[in-house]
Amino acid sequence: MEVRNVVLGPGESYALRLTGRGARGYVWTWQVTGNTDAVAVTEEAAEPGSGGVVPGAPVERTYTVRGRSPGGRARIRFAQVRPPYPQEAPYDEFVLDVEVT
Repeated sequence: MEVRNVVLGPGESYALRLTGRGARGYVWTWQVTGNTDAVAVTEEAAEPGSGGVVPGAPVERTYTVRGRSPGGRARIRFAQVRPPYPQEAPYDEFVLDVEVT
């Protein structure tokens, strides 16, 4: 599991790119802890493909984290899971520690 630290100002954003495995039934989920009002997380729309993507190939997903409240600290845990199997451990995890100055 990778952990990354990011410092943002209010209104500043950070783009996080994670490899998806949607063809295998996995999706990225996220949970914000700490000062949950300090940040906002959104998933960016997938860019239209050029037709060169092989079926079943990994696809990069982009998530935008935006600083909201100065003085806040939040931890965002991204987990790659298969929703039909909630008892399974995540395939992959990524943690982003965010400080909003």
